[in-house]
Amino acid sequence: MPVRWKRLMRKLNTSQMIAGGFLALILTGGLILWLPFCAAPGETTTFSDAMFTAVTSVCITGLVTVTTATHWSVIGKVVILLLIQAGGIGVISMGSLVFLTLRKKLSMRSSKMIRESYNLEQMSDMGGLVKRVVLCVFGAELLGAVLYAFAFVPRFGWGRGLAQAGFTAVSAFCNAGIDILGDNSLASYVGDPLINLTTMGLIIVAGLGFNVWWDVGRRVIMVFRRKLSPGRMFKTLHLQSKLVLVTTAILLVGGGVLIFLMEYNNPRTMADMPLGTKVMASAFQSVTTRTAGFFTIDQAAFSNGTVLLCLILMFIGGSPMGTAGGVKTTTVAVLWMSVVTMIKGRSGIEFCGREIRNHYVRSAMVIVVMGFFTLAAACILLSAVMPGRELTDIVYELTSAMGTVGLSRNLTPQLTTAGKWIVMAVMYLGRIGPITLGTAVLVKSQRRPGNVHLAQEDIMIG
Repeated sequence: MPVRWKRLMRKLNTSQMIAGGFLALILTGGLILWLPFCAAPGETTTFSDAMFTAVTSVCITGLVTVTTATHWSVIGKVVILLLIQAGGIGVISMGSLVFLTLRKKLSMRSSKMIRESYNLEQMSDMGGLVKRVVLCVFGAELLGAVLYAFAFVPRFGWGRGLAQAGFTAVSAFCNAGIDILGDNSLASYVGDPLINLTTMGLIIVAGLGFNVWWDVGRRVIMVFRRKLSPGRMFKTLHLQSKLVLVTTAILLVGGGVLIFLMEYNNPRTMADMPLGTKVMASAFQSVTTRTAGFFTIDQAAFSNGTVLLCLILMFIGGSPMGTAGGVKTTTVAVLWMSVVTMIKGRSGIEFCGREIRNHYVRSAMVIVVMGFFTLAAACILLSAVMPGRELTDIVYELTSAMGTVGLSRNLTPQLTTAGKWIVMAVMYLGRIGPITLGTAVLVKSQRRPGNVHLAQEDIMIG
């Protein structure tokens, strides 16, 4: 690497490195997908479609302007799969994995980047962390592929069936929502328990976060070794794990029940389905809105109440240190508990016998506010460049892009060129996080020393 490039790299902070890493991968992937051999015979890929596909793959979103199954050649599909995998594991972690494979030690700077890319508090054994993440990802994807194969191989044959199983498993675990089945995603499998349960399982597990995996896994091992009673398993978990598990359960169960009730008699969605299929379809929709992007029911057919519920679930997303997007479950949980604490007139936020530090509340407020205003600005811009579209479709599209979900009310294929670039920008911001991008751009603008305090004055609120 030239000396001037090394100097430039040293000047970049961690947030800038993360943002730049994703951008570099997107540009590289987009240029490769633009090449003629990545398109299927008879298909031509525009530059905007190539870049859109690269963005939605790296940002593990799932919105597509061209049908993945028919537009891309085998090489193109392999490129998309690799981009999804890199985006799911994380650009920084992928680079670190290559470094570790070459038996090199991670520098302090590299370890710091890994820590901040996963929002960790401590910085110890980052190399081991990367290895555990990669092993967990590949292990879960392999298990998912085996389960999918039981459904896809009998239908498509060994070659295509295994390809479908592998691609779907990677896409589901990485919460990408991109498939090579056709235009209707998993709609033809709405009543298939194997496909539904496998997909939901991969999405939920990946959305919990790797640190929750390891925390729960250690307790399970202790239970099997009879060092811990099953009744004390939850009590001994770290606060992060408890908060993630409780919040995820509330959102999944609550979302599924509400969707079931609101869509039960909807003739455009579930009215004609058997009761068991209705329950499964409701649960799947609640899970997939957590940033997965697969669907078994046409999103444009939902009632207004379900649409609003899906918008909320998409904006929240999954949990930290996982493959899901959104503002994260812990962020919303902390804000909700802070509201309840203020209403009760208490000074500290408590959960499961522990007090949560105030700076987490401020961080949560910044993330939610920046996410909301980014979404609002994008809705205004997309409405301006596509004046003939329904506002509901635009808000649904951009909330899906912001939360890296990938669900659409059939708007994505109809996006104008300007609209595609707006959605691409929102997907990128949703993946790297508004707060990461803000830090990367404005880190040098904070000139007031931290120990300077100005005079205080009262204002009226509410």
